[in-house]
Order: sequence, then structure tokens, then C-alpha cells
Amino acid sequence: MTALDFTLVVWVISALAGFLGALTGLGGGVVVVPALTLAFGVDIKYAIGASLVSVIATSSGAAAAYVREGFSNIRIGMLLEIATTIGAVFGAYLAGITSTHIIAVIFGLVLVQSAYQTIFKSRLEGAAPIESDRLGRFFRLGGDYPHNGKREEYGVRNVPAGFGMMFGAGALSGLLGIGSGAVKVIAMDQAMKIPFKVSTTTSNFMIGVTAAASAGVYLSRGYIHPSVAMPVMLGVLAGAFLGTKVLVRARVDVLRIIFAVVILALAVEMIVNGITGRI
Repeated sequence: MTALDFTLVVWVISALAGFLGALTGLGGGVVVVPALTLAFGVDIKYAIGASLVSVIATSSGAAAAYVREGFSNIRIGMLLEIATTIGAVFGAYLAGITSTHIIAVIFGLVLVQSAYQTIFKSRLEGAAPIESDRLGRFFRLGGDYPHNGKREEYGVRNVPAGFGMMFGAGALSGLLGIGSGAVKVIAMDQAMKIPFKVSTTTSNFMIGVTAAASAGVYLSRGYIHPSVAMPVMLGVLAGAFLGTKVLVRARVDVLRIIFAVVILALAVEMIVNGITGRI
């Protein structure tokens, strides 16, 4: 394969990854890392570096549109970014001294449970609004978002649980280069009782900061190569813009199914790659 062919194919795959990342709040890394390592034979650490760049691009492409539309909750994002950034730096540091095989398997098993919770035990959109608990009111985390042609208010609960899960999400991002948007969405949707569309859009707002924290460590170690990172970044950015247009008009139950299918595929991929030592 010539350099031009490699660049074009990686760009197309990255565009699909960006579309999926913007639509589900997962970040493009769920597709980019396995595609680069398994299909193109790119070293896993260079794939993770390129993936982190793609996650930043996904967040940059999607976050502005979601904020403009009134979906993302900036106060929640800024608070939880403290935990994800600390976790991302910690995870990136551990990546240099620790094998990620077992972590990948554990992460896969967690995602299987997350997919089950998303499909069978998620709150229904449009149910009675959840009121904020004491910490939610203290930090003024509640807000409103567009729903059925009007602004619907919501509250925020279980802030400490969500904060702790965000630290774990950041650590996984630094270790595996996947953005860990799945954990962020589950934390906000399930633990903090935030509506699903707000959860996915706020996750998109956050994952860029999380990835930037760990990308700095990978850059200092020389694991971000322009010939790999550039087509990934451009492709993901194009796909992310398209994903934002689809999410605004998409049905929430359809998004939940897409989200569950994607993280189930990610779970299988992580388990298999962890057991076989490919990641």
C-alpha cells in the first residue's frame, strides 16, 4: 500500500469514527485504535497517540455545535473535567510502566454490563424530571435542554459517584487511548440521572480535555507521528460535524440502541485483544 492509499483509507475510516463518536459521545478512538493496529499493523502506542488526537478533533468538531443548540451542560462538564484530567495524566503515566492486557479485559467486562444497563434499565426520556440533590443544588448543576419543541428542565444527583467514575474514565483514556466516552455517558446517565442527550453531548465537550491531558504525555514520548495522526484528525473532524447534525434530530431510544451496540462491540474487541495480547 502506498502512502497516498494509506492516507485515504485511514481518512475514510476516521470519518466514520468521528461520525460515531459525535453521535454516541464515545469519541473516535473506539474505531481508530483497533483499525490502525489490527488492519494496518500500526504499533499500538502510535495508534493510541493518533487516537487521542482524533478524540480532541471529535470534541472540537461536536462540542461547539452542541453548546450552540443548548444541549451540553458546561457547568457539569467543567466540574467533572477536574476528575477526568487527573485520571488521564495518571493513566498515561501508568501506560509507560504497566501492561494494559488485564485492564482491557476488565474494561470490556464493565462495558458489557454498561450495555445491559443502557438497554434494559435506563430511565425513559420524557419521564418526570429528576430534582437535584444537595450537592447538585450547591454547584447549580441543573439545567434545561431542547425536547419536543420546548425547553425541559432536569436536575443532577449523586455528584460524588459521578466524580469518582470520571476519574476512572480519564485513567482508561490515558491507558487505552479510547476517550472512554462510554464510561462518561454511563456515569452521567445512570449515576447522576442526567438526560441521555445531555449526557452524550456533555461527554463530547469533555473528552477533548481528557484526551489533551494524556496526549501531552504521549507527545513527550514521541508516540504521536504526523503521518498517522494527520489523516486521522482530519477524517474524524469531518465525521464529527456530520454526527452533530444527526444527533439533534435523532430519537433517544434509537441512540440508546446504537450506543449499546457500539459499546458491546468495543467490549468484545477489548476482551479479545486483551487476552491475545494485542493491546
